[in-house]
Amino acid sequence: MSVSLPPIVQISPIRWIYKNLFSTWYNSLLTVISLLFVYWISSTFLIWAFTLAQWGVIGANLRLFFVGQYPVELLWRTWTTLAIIMGLGGLSWGLLIRSQPLFNLINLTILGILAALSIFVAIPVGILATLKLLGMLILLVFIAFFAQKLGEKIPTLVTWLSLIWLSSFFIILWLLEGGLFLRTVRLDEFSGLMLTLLVSVVSIVLSFPFGVLLALGRQSSLPVIRWLSIAYIELIRALPLIGILFMAQVMLPLILPEGVRLERVVRAMAGVTLFSAAYLAENVRGGLQSVPKGQIEAAKALGLNSVFVLTFIVLPQALKAVIPSIVGHFISLFKDTSLLAIVGLVDLLGISQSILGNPKFIGRYAEVYLFIAIIYWVFCYSMSWVSRQLEKT
Repeated sequence: MSVSLPPIVQISPIRWIYKNLFSTWYNSLLTVISLLFVYWISSTFLIWAFTLAQWGVIGANLRLFFVGQYPVELLWRTWTTLAIIMGLGGLSWGLLIRSQPLFNLINLTILGILAALSIFVAIPVGILATLKLLGMLILLVFIAFFAQKLGEKIPTLVTWLSLIWLSSFFIILWLLEGGLFLRTVRLDEFSGLMLTLLVSVVSIVLSFPFGVLLALGRQSSLPVIRWLSIAYIELIRALPLIGILFMAQVMLPLILPEGVRLERVVRAMAGVTLFSAAYLAENVRGGLQSVPKGQIEAAKALGLNSVFVLTFIVLPQALKAVIPSIVGHFISLFKDTSLLAIVGLVDLLGISQSILGNPKFIGRYAEVYLFIAIIYWVFCYSMSWVSRQLEKT
């Protein structure tokens, strides 16, 4: 017996607008008021942006925003790093949407905006920077196209993305910091967006396994492990991040052996990692509780030991169930790095304050803070997009 699907009813745009926005008199009133409010906000912003705002402060300080006080003669390392990230971004893009059109309307719009922004960079910086950015954009699309074809032939390749990104992180860190045959650059010399990304990525990479271990420890049947995990989680969650950052900067050097002094950036990473792991543990614990106990009992009945049960049965399901909350926590962590400016580190917010302290740019608060807000939004939305794609795979 065949089951017939209900007919698909298509509604014209005018009919949809009438049904959803003007169905009753109060809906019509709310719609008109909302449209007037949006028009007022938009027109005010556009008038300010095109007539009153002085965007020269952004063009004159683009290098400071992105790489801060990084040595000028070593900027080739940052361009190489950006090329690696764009290549890996294209690989991830192609593999994650291997069963979907690569160039739909949204993707083409985003690529067009990126290309326009790359061309816009030529005005304050120079044509060479624009050519480099356009070349990297072409690299992104080129690799995404071939990655999509490769993902269709080898669907399991997407499972290696996390390992590929993790391996590239150490290569990028070596490239930026130096060592071996490259000139060394101290981490305390990092500033701007580079420092924000460095602290965010290191804290995310380190806090994730630490948080998983804390969540497992809180679920442990051993009282000592369970109560130690609970004590750590509740203690850290009761403290504000800024307090932990101050303790990491001021108190941590006091308990280190004599002659051992960690760089300020490393101390900040330690503080953010310890803080983030406690919150991440609670997210993971929620995922662990969502796995039915019957699956664990069935796995043990088949002869699997506790390590295999956790690795192959519990954690894959638990982590997938809490991907939205974990990514939401990572987005919050990325934004929380703005507190580094309070403890004396020159991150993206700190470099903005330094620029505003320049007598030539006094009073340009709106332009500068709007620019860094857009940067934060781009990275946060990118993490959210990757999260949605991971949920579909």
